[in-house]
Amino acid sequence: MVSYAVSAPPQAHLDITGSDEKFPVRRIYCIGKNYVAHIREMNADERDPPVIFMKPADAVVKNGGEIPYPVFTNNFHYECELVVALKSGGYNIAEGDAFRHIFGYAVGLDMTRRDHQAAALAKGLPWEVTKSFDRSAPIGPLTRVEDVGVMESGHVKLKVNEQVRQDADISLMIWKIDEIIAKLSEQHELKAGDIIMTGTPAGVGAVVTGDVLDCSVDGLADMQVRVGAKAA
Repeated sequence: MVSYAVSAPPQAHLDITGSDEKFPVRRIYCIGKNYVAHIREMNADERDPPVIFMKPADAVVKNGGEIPYPVFTNNFHYECELVVALKSGGYNIAEGDAFRHIFGYAVGLDMTRRDHQAAALAKGLPWEVTKSFDRSAPIGPLTRVEDVGVMESGHVKLKVNEQVRQDADISLMIWKIDEIIAKLSEQHELKAGDIIMTGTPAGVGAVVTGDVLDCSVDGLADMQVRVGAKAA
């Protein structure tokens, strides 16, 4: 048994629909610029390939939780998207084999410090400060692939205080799920417990303390989170 010098952090995990088991989160990979309409609203180049970045596992917030309005921003944005959870992995996974590694799906939010993202993009700096902060990855309960099938279409929708802000279909993704898994595995050894946030459609916007965000993808468990007071 390992003896740690300080208390070990708890294992980040997700709930699984219809089960008492939990899904352990190892890494959170994120795909940016994966819907043409969102690229246009961000005034980015449609010819650029989607980008890959990461969030820490302990950024997860589960369904019904609260996201403190984060420090170091005055322009806090939501980005609702389909989430893919992996049960296995490896290097250089073929697109045709990618579906074999999927455990299930969920709906998630890639919360963003938009003001600092704009500054980072203008200066060619990394995105970490804009994406990889505390409690920046709310993710709903996972639905097993056996229960929903391999997802190629379905509405992704976000409401803020009951008002629809995002409504698109995952079939509109530039990179499809099998392509995302294959491309990620060229750069990283994917493993069981990895989470992939597949990108957001158009309609992103700012939220403030007290706002309630309802997120859904057809066939999956819904998720609701609330924006809390500014983090101390």
